[in-house]
Amino acid sequence: MELKERARKIMNVLKETYPDARCMLNHRSAYELLVATILAAQCTDQKVNEVTATLFRKYRTPGDLAAADLSVLEKEIKPTGFFRQKAKSIRNSCLAIMKDYGGKVPDTMEELVKLPGVGRKTANVVLGECFGKPGIIVDTHFRRVTARLGLTRNDDPDKIEADLDELVAMKDRTLFSHVITFHGRRICVARKPRCEECAVSSLCDYYAAQPSPKSA
Repeated sequence: MELKERARKIMNVLKETYPDARCMLNHRSAYELLVATILAAQCTDQKVNEVTATLFRKYRTPGDLAAADLSVLEKEIKPTGFFRQKAKSIRNSCLAIMKDYGGKVPDTMEELVKLPGVGRKTANVVLGECFGKPGIIVDTHFRRVTARLGLTRNDDPDKIEADLDELVAMKDRTLFSHVITFHGRRICVARKPRCEECAVSSLCDYYAAQPSPKSA
């Protein structure tokens, strides 16, 4: 099957399978989502939401975080892991937002990735959720699932994003990212994917390569 058609079918099936697929990071603004996404690196969304529930009551604007005491901020975000680097990235990003963008989170990929600690994944999350600019969000689950499905042969996140940009219509890219990630969390898990429960096993290279019960 031609890859674009396979990707379209996967998207349609998983949209029906996961009607609740969405960004799971709680936020009320582009600023909050930017901070939450930085915190989400190597951390669960649930833990990030627990931390930001308190964090955003104290730091209501980029200016508030730009002025934060780094040692205090480190303690406040420690449960998310890698807290020293994350604290620096968050504060320095907010400093740049205040200095270069008048206190507003920029709305282009080019400007977002200039911010400390912000890569294409984080930028695509913010652009898709807050600025209506859909993009492919390559997290750990997305890398694993798209490789198993046979939609990419690359391991580099930027190359995976480029591969999927060729297969998925722009308007669908953020939602496609969410349904794939939901599938990776619930069915196509890392250690032992639950292929017998998978709604898209008939479209999957990994499943097709498994020995049949008769030949096992």
